[in-house]
Amino acid sequence: MLKPTFPAQTELEMVTLEQLVPQGHLLRLIDQHITFDFIREQTEHLYCPNNGRPAIDPVVLFKMLFIGYLFGIRSERRLVQEIEVNVAYRWFLGLRLTDQVPDASTLSQNRRRRFAGTGIEQRIFDGIVEQAIAHKLIGGRVLYTDSTHLKANANKRQVLVHQVEQTPTAYLAELEAAVTADRAVVGKPPLKGDDDDTPPPTKEIKTSPVDPEAGFMARDNKPTGFFYLDHRTVDGVHALIVDTHVTPGNVHDSQPYLARLDRVRERFALPVGAVGLDAGYLIPAVCKGLIERELFAVMGYKRPSHRDGYFYKREYRYDPEVDGYHCPGGQLLPYRTTNRQGYREYVSDPRQCIACPHLAQCTQSRNHQKLITRHVWESYKAEIDANRLTEVGKRLYARRKETVERSFADAKELHGHRYARFRGLAKVQAQCLLSAACQNMKKMALLLARKKSKVDIYCRNSRRLFVMTAMWLWSALSTGIAPMQTTMA
Repeated sequence: MLKPTFPAQTELEMVTLEQLVPQGHLLRLIDQHITFDFIREQTEHLYCPNNGRPAIDPVVLFKMLFIGYLFGIRSERRLVQEIEVNVAYRWFLGLRLTDQVPDASTLSQNRRRRFAGTGIEQRIFDGIVEQAIAHKLIGGRVLYTDSTHLKANANKRQVLVHQVEQTPTAYLAELEAAVTADRAVVGKPPLKGDDDDTPPPTKEIKTSPVDPEAGFMARDNKPTGFFYLDHRTVDGVHALIVDTHVTPGNVHDSQPYLARLDRVRERFALPVGAVGLDAGYLIPAVCKGLIERELFAVMGYKRPSHRDGYFYKREYRYDPEVDGYHCPGGQLLPYRTTNRQGYREYVSDPRQCIACPHLAQCTQSRNHQKLITRHVWESYKAEIDANRLTEVGKRLYARRKETVERSFADAKELHGHRYARFRGLAKVQAQCLLSAACQNMKKMALLLARKKSKVDIYCRNSRRLFVMTAMWLWSALSTGIAPMQTTMA
């Protein structure tokens, strides 16, 4: 029978928040397995010890941000509204049902005034990684690195075009020394230095009037516009994030890689032995750096740029004994010089090329001369590329999609990592650090809870076996039958 309903919203009930939050709730697991006291220690010097109004606990402020990143709440005003009505959020923050939730402006003003420039987000991220290492959830033997783009808060149709001075690469001095040594081997003088009167080379870049630090990205199979790049490194055991670094969207993936790898190894003392990377990192400078660090590296296959109807570069066979290339027509392309960019140049004899039947498939040069370049560090690149074909390399690279690519997928789908929430490189860096820390907290809590559950099941089974054995022995002794006789019977 259908009974009439009566409103129960105004009834008085005796209940606690502890009763209302389910035992398996994610925030309860995080609170159980992860400590946040280090946040108060890291921020204590930012507060006055004996003057002013009582401050809101910084642990509470950052826990509020953690809730936003854990559950994909991008707006801080919306976050405050959700905390007001969600008892699990209140329980995690240590608030009563009637306590007032800190206003959204409190979060923004603390971020803009108190915590700006302190690097607290990096220290929070490092603290979570250290706890994961203490729980033996990070092995550190194999690391995977990749980057993903975050759409900047800028309109791609409103651009400013600037001419900026080209900045030299980090390994320029090392490359110049290698070029000088390579030219000396063949008896060529060093290249002349740039004239001081010559203006430095410039390049044209697009910037946004509202977010000048965002980079205009224009890559194949990628969206075009203003973006930031999140360069992320994860561990190969449970795909826990050990480093995240943000650059503008027009910075190549390989530029910050070696410096970030060194930072991870030094900061957490990880015994790194191998790395897995995308094909975008397959450049001579990165390969040389990895081999000098005595690391086994495997990278994806990089399709060469090729025009239909022409020979592939691999069809020109390099002969180290004569230091030259054999073309498909049988001609030897000898060494000519080494340019400032670090490439050795090999050229053909145009008198032989003009009569070659394969000329139309070889070059479009007006003087009928084929030019092939080979980097001075090409041997390092070939050594790294050969690892991809080994059995160890195949297994190691196959795990990349399950670790770093899965980490990015979870970040975008579950934690609001598709868009930059703020403008400016430092603020986006803070966003990526806190988002990565929350991903680590979530995975750590679930892994440790699963481990504890297995231990509890084992202990229960052990106790049950002990009780059954004791009862069997007691029954055998009480009946006067020896245990061995009972077993034989």
